[in-house]
Amino acid sequence: MNSIHSSKLHALALCLVLAFAATGTAVAFDDSAEGLQDEYEVGSDAKVTYTLSDPFTDVSNQYTLQGETQLRNVSWTVTVYRAGSQLQQQTYGGQNFSQAMDVNNNGDEIRVQLEGTTPAIENYTYDPAETFTVAELTRVSGDNPTTFRTDTAHHYTADSQAARTAIDDAQAAIEAAGGNEDAERLVGNAISSYRAEDFDNAIDLAGQAQERAEQAQSAAQRNQLILMAVGGLIVIGLLVGGVLYWRSQQDEYTKL
Repeated sequence: MNSIHSSKLHALALCLVLAFAATGTAVAFDDSAEGLQDEYEVGSDAKVTYTLSDPFTDVSNQYTLQGETQLRNVSWTVTVYRAGSQLQQQTYGGQNFSQAMDVNNNGDEIRVQLEGTTPAIENYTYDPAETFTVAELTRVSGDNPTTFRTDTAHHYTADSQAARTAIDDAQAAIEAAGGNEDAERLVGNAISSYRAEDFDNAIDLAGQAQERAEQAQSAAQRNQLILMAVGGLIVIGLLVGGVLYWRSQQDEYTKL
């Protein structure tokens, strides 16, 4: 019985080892990006390299890889590798590209290098921050597109960034002050100027708002100190009065 029980345990252990080994070696489609930034200045260059590992996992053996971007002056370079060796490379211009993929001809890794210029801002909103699509990558099998990656980034100009920073600083000052109606009104006007692309006025109004908020905070702190001082004097007065009363009681007791 012990021998049979031991054999069963060995068989179970072998099954578990094989199961874990199979799980560890399973392939899976994966994508990553190198060089992607959270924000770009309008007119600046952007360069991102996307790496697609095991590109035929969870998709048909023939499909179309597509890319789309809002960058300007665009160049896409699609390079296919197998076991680290380059199989083919194709370059595309324009904001879109499409490349047919076949499991019999293509490899186990695809790198998509995207280069372009950060586009202008069409509509200044402040909140939410202005964004553009850096890249959207899609695998299309027949009539079934599957977008597996979409990257967006904030774009700005030197003037819009200066105005945004001024407004952000003013809002932080208002929050630190616990709120201030005049300062909040000025910030609202600053945001309206920002949206109208009047950045100089936005900066001026935000500066006024920050000053009002800081003044209100200073006044509140000063009043708090005054109240604390008055409270301290009252406590001291009560203590002195208590001591004098106690002494007077002691004097009365001594006379008796």
